Amino acid sequence: MTFTNKTVFSTNKIRIAYSGIDFVTDIQDNLSNRFQIFSSTTPEQFNAYLTQLSLSSLPEIILIEADEQENCFALIENVKKNVLLRGLIIVLLASQPTNNCLQKARQLKIHDFYIHPFSYDELAERLDFLVRFKLIKPSIVNLSEKATATYNIPAGKRAFDLALSATCILLLSPLFVIIAGLIYLESDGKIIYKSKRVGTGYNVFDFYKFRSMRSNADEYLIDLSNLNQYAEATATTASPTFVKLKNDPRVTRLGSFLRKTSMDELPQLFNIVKGDMSLVGNRPLPLYEAEKLTSNEWSTRFLGPAGLTGLWQISKRGRSEMSELERKKLDNYYALNYSFWFDLKIILGTFPALFQKENV
Repeated sequence: MTFTNKTVFSTNKIRIAYSGIDFVTDIQDNLSNRFQIFSSTTPEQFNAYLTQLSLSSLPEIILIEADEQENCFALIENVKKNVLLRGLIIVLLASQPTNNCLQKARQLKIHDFYIHPFSYDELAERLDFLVRFKLIKPSIVNLSEKATATYNIPAGKRAFDLALSATCILLLSPLFVIIAGLIYLESDGKIIYKSKRVGTGYNVFDFYKFRSMRSNADEYLIDLSNLNQYAEATATTASPTFVKLKNDPRVTRLGSFLRKTSMDELPQLFNIVKGDMSLVGNRPLPLYEAEKLTSNEWSTRFLGPAGLTGLWQISKRGRSEMSELERKKLDNYYALNYSFWFDLKIILGTFPALFQKENV
């Protein structure tokens, strides 16, 4: 179906505006039963279509093919500059993306990036979810405002967290000073690495670690996606939910030691004192990971406490055979079954797991 002037929509299907030629036939064959698709084969046709849109004819999704000339990014920039179109879901499809292409996609903050070959069934599920999630809450940060009101850490668990974490901070304070001094001497940058993480009930907070990487390490993450230990198990999708790099070249020599001994995690004791997280729970996730776990099937992990250590750590942390599905199931299981005795068992099992078997 091609673009027509002032199209009147008479269907309840989610509307997709598609620009591209390589996948257009497959898109129509595989998605038209669930979506109303309007396609254009040239950037000029697509731009002309955008100028004709009104509030009653807006698509919910912009689906664009990446091209060798990278004209797709000019199209995306035009969409984002248009007040009427701002906020539409944008998904990019590519045959052979370059690192430059991936970097630009990240800078433009598109919603997802699929690399051929991919499953059209999974693409359809993802598009449907993005639209429905946007209708519920436009961002993970806003979602936290409602969700956190439905969960409180049990008083006994909170008291145990405060007592043990405060004791550990007091006893380990000399080690904190030594590690901070070594980080300062080894490389430029802040001693404490701080990032936004999503914890219990989608609560977003500042997450603390001793810096184990060179400065500005986050800027290089997308270029190192081939090192992600979860990528092989999810090769048919655009990108895996979790990111854990094998032999990460951004890690400093001291940082490698801190990671292998888990001492880079010690500043999270202050997160526990603040109430951001618990000693035992599911690991708080970066925003880009958490936004992929908002479906009913996997959001259960956010109904339990976020933690410094947890079932995942003592089960398979640092082992390359850990799959996304296994980790998700472990997180969900803990959220549904946590108790004081279960937490105690996990704490006792944490010490043998401190020394990782692989460099991840």
